[in-house]
Amino acid sequence: MTDVLAPTGADIAAMPWIERLLAFDTTSRNSNLGLIETVRDHLRSAGVEPVLTHHASGAKANLFATLPAHDGSSTGGIVLSGHTDVVPVDGQAWSSDPFRASLRDGKLYARGACDMKGFIGTALSLLPAMQATRLAKPLHLALSFDEEVGCVGAPLMIIDLQARGVLPEGCIVGEPTGMRPVVAHKGINLYRCRVHGHAAHSALTPQGVNAIEYAARMICFIRDLADKHRAEGPYDPHFEVPFTTAQTGMVSGGIANNVVPALCEFSFQVRNLPTVNADQIIRQIQSHAQDVLLPRMRAEHPDAGIEFSRIAVAPALDDAQEGAITQLVRALTQDHDKRKASYGTEAGLFKAAGIPTVICGPGHIEQAHKADEFVALEQLRECESFLRRVIRSMAVAD
Repeated sequence: MTDVLAPTGADIAAMPWIERLLAFDTTSRNSNLGLIETVRDHLRSAGVEPVLTHHASGAKANLFATLPAHDGSSTGGIVLSGHTDVVPVDGQAWSSDPFRASLRDGKLYARGACDMKGFIGTALSLLPAMQATRLAKPLHLALSFDEEVGCVGAPLMIIDLQARGVLPEGCIVGEPTGMRPVVAHKGINLYRCRVHGHAAHSALTPQGVNAIEYAARMICFIRDLADKHRAEGPYDPHFEVPFTTAQTGMVSGGIANNVVPALCEFSFQVRNLPTVNADQIIRQIQSHAQDVLLPRMRAEHPDAGIEFSRIAVAPALDDAQEGAITQLVRALTQDHDKRKASYGTEAGLFKAAGIPTVICGPGHIEQAHKADEFVALEQLRECESFLRRVIRSMAVAD
């Protein structure tokens, strides 16, 4: 049912916070400190002292804040988690400023509106409700950096939690799911391959080793592996793409048309089903380079080589042992369907650290990452209602 406030969002208490967060250009290549320090200062003004864990460069930080239980306990409880970085807007044709909230036809447009500042802003707006509740167990807020480039920031935060002995009993990652619980997702494995050939004049190609051509052979092998998984499985029909995938995303190499290229670099990724061992796939790729291509290259020149480096890895979220947090979210949303996501999130990292995790947040992934990203205002209303129910569920029983 649509009410008269639907086009304006005037009834959405979180709107000021969401608009404030959207105004920060936290594209992953940039610092997120402006946003993090704004949230930190707000929490401090409310009597909550957050913990920041910084990237080695000092230019980015995670934030973790705890609202303790009524007895002062800060361990256990539930985490509300979101990432603060967003994908670039470069080359996209936006109808409005991507870093300024724009309301049109019952939708909020801006980069990150859907993925995932709508969820973060809603959680922050409910701080007074959290503090007014006599909590049986603590509530935690977790804001991370660089999720979009391979879940780089969250591991630092998790290591800090473990060092401080803070072990939450459950986590809700507010990625866009249409406010329906998602219980599993694929793993992300992002690697770089550097193929070292030997330069020569293009008129004297036998004296060189063409790094681009050998990189192409490597890329074709990765595609062949992807085709094999597509044709042979294993399959999981709960995923939109029900098999493990692999692809090459970026390639660079060569300096001139008349020079045999001495270097070619490419990045590739494997998105594995939770039941598929991604390390085995990576080893297959590395073995092909070592056992098949490298001997051929070094027969042409002894200095040729192939090297791999890991850019980022985020484990899959497996629903094999669903925790109490999943049952809680299902009960609060009245949705018991089994949903799994082909995209990756930080949920797998929390689960791997022993924190049962479920994904549930406003918006839909199809609305994210592209020009005119948006979240429907009705989704923000539903998110606020859901989080209020989460808070009430954690109150001390009368």
